[in-house]
Amino acid sequence: MAQPPFRSFLVPGQAVSHPDHPEWGDGLVQSAIGHRVTVMFPHAGKVVIDATVVHLTELS
Repeated sequence: MAQPPFRSFLVPGQAVSHPDHPEWGDGLVQSAIGHRVTVMFPHAGKVVIDATVVHLTELS
């Protein structure tokens, strides 16, 4: 039986941090399409992240 495609739990506008790069600051999700999540970080700019590899931390 085939597995369903990966779907990120993140949504545009959500605040996140990258666990391996705290120096990037708190980012805002721009888009989440499948496993590709685009985040705008204040100290790194726009970064496309593979959510199957990097588990972004949700901020409240």
